[in-house]
Amino acid sequence: MDAPFFIEGRSGPIVATAIHAGTELRPEIDDLLILDRGSKRREEDPYTDRLVDVGSTRVVVSRSRFEVDLNRPRDRAVYQKPEDAWGLEMWAAAPDPDVVERSLEVYDAFYAAMAERLDELVADGPIVVLDLHSYNHRRGGPDSMPAAVEDNPEINIGTGPLDRRRWSAVVDVAIEELSATNVGGQPVDVRENVKFTGGHFSRWIAERYPTTAAVLAIEYKKTFMDEWTDDLDTGHLSELHGGLKRAADAIIDVLDR
Repeated sequence: MDAPFFIEGRSGPIVATAIHAGTELRPEIDDLLILDRGSKRREEDPYTDRLVDVGSTRVVVSRSRFEVDLNRPRDRAVYQKPEDAWGLEMWAAAPDPDVVERSLEVYDAFYAAMAERLDELVADGPIVVLDLHSYNHRRGGPDSMPAAVEDNPEINIGTGPLDRRRWSAVVDVAIEELSATNVGGQPVDVRENVKFTGGHFSRWIAERYPTTAAVLAIEYKKTFMDEWTDDLDTGHLSELHGGLKRAADAIIDVLDR
């Protein structure tokens, strides 16, 4: 089994993270989990790890959120009951406290490692964290109608935890560049705080580094893949990747001013 997460890269102001890309479970969790693979994968964020190379620092978590969810507060990071996880029945038997504690060891190690790395980076100047996720829009089934467009943008920029006035130039240029992305010749619908405003990881960054780190929680609607079969449209993802890279470059220009 791979390490629970990796953090690579050192200098530079852009940190790109994919904390829900992972699928792996340590054996004692895998033995307890009764959730079918399709349902499990549907609630993870497939392929977001392919976007992190836009960052000078890249963070990818290989463990599944069904082992420990790094985007929730510590006391809710291990799902205990269906209402913790979209109504899904997960466990053959509820995990014992010692099993939960071993999952939380991963949580603690991740946040300690991120604190160490971000402390190093902000010592050299302001940084921007791109907290990359994806979300479902056809929850009714593989043949269901997609969720209403007015409430489900192609890209949702979550800035809820952020001091929006302080970091307005960063947010505005990110939205501008992402909105200029074309997929299949069509412009991408990018909106702020419509579907999501940012999770615990974003809040932790904003609270720990209010004046030295901006965090954008970027949620891609799963139009770049089939959320029911996991099939990827590589061309679509490539165009989204290009837009994200242009946004990252534009953010660097803003920080350099």
